[in-house]
Amino acid sequence: MDWLAALITNPYLVVGVGSWALAQVVKSIIDTAINRKFDPMCLLGDGGMPSAHSATVCSIAMMAALRIGTGSFEFALAAIFAVVVCRDAVGVRQETGKQAVLLVEITEMLEDLTKEELPEMRLKKFVGHTFPQVVTGILLGVGNALLMNLILPL
Repeated sequence: MDWLAALITNPYLVVGVGSWALAQVVKSIIDTAINRKFDPMCLLGDGGMPSAHSATVCSIAMMAALRIGTGSFEFALAAIFAVVVCRDAVGVRQETGKQAVLLVEITEMLEDLTKEELPEMRLKKFVGHTFPQVVTGILLGVGNALLMNLILPL
């Protein structure tokens, strides 16, 4: 059971999971305010404001900077991982979402033209993020790491 205690007291894991959960809750609150309806899938889904992926990886990188230092291998690894994830969220994943929207529109046009119902496609339309969503996720993650660094034992 020592492994379990080590796991749940690991400050990097705690801050990463905490930042992800916080971003998902904030995302759900924003989505509920905009759509005037609570969607439980928003608590686990991708896309939206703020980016939970960005919050997670940036909080871990910030915690590594605070606890181990910016000259450490751990910080370098976490920082590079954070840059890749944030860049991917606003680049490749956003393009995938745009392609999903286009495919759904093409399918609907084909159905209208052929008067036949095509197999239903359940494509995620919101898999990526806009730049402001990623920046908000970064700020949320960094802020959470700064706060958790004060709270969590060394």
